[in-house]
Amino acid sequence: QVQLVESGGGLVQAGGSLRLSCAASGRTFSSYNMGWFRQAPGKEREFVAAISRSGGSTYYEDSVKGRFRISRVNAKNTVYLQMNSLKPEDTAVYYCAAAYTGWGAGAAYDYWGQGTQVTVSS
Repeated sequence: QVQLVESGGGLVQAGGSLRLSCAASGRTFSSYNMGWFRQAPGKEREFVAAISRSGGSTYYEDSVKGRFRISRVNAKNTVYLQMNSLKPEDTAVYYCAAAYTGWGAGAAYDYWGQGTQVTVSS
């Protein structure tokens, strides 16, 4: 069992930055590929970014490439999402998720956090 707790969301002006954190419980964090997703009001949840178990590989949705960066520190059981040059269309609830097998947008994620709200004002 893995429990995920996101933090770091908030209200920011367009062009600003936020760093989201996702803290995982348990000793097996390094066994999971991790992902960030988001869901805006009235829209389906969408993939944002993923990182492999070791952190050596990353993958991003096209609209966030060059602006967001996913990273992880396995010793701290934490995955991060650094978000720069934020836009109003980035407003959403952001979720982290853990996948034991597979990775990226199409993986079957086994565990999900409760989400953290990110609001970008214009």
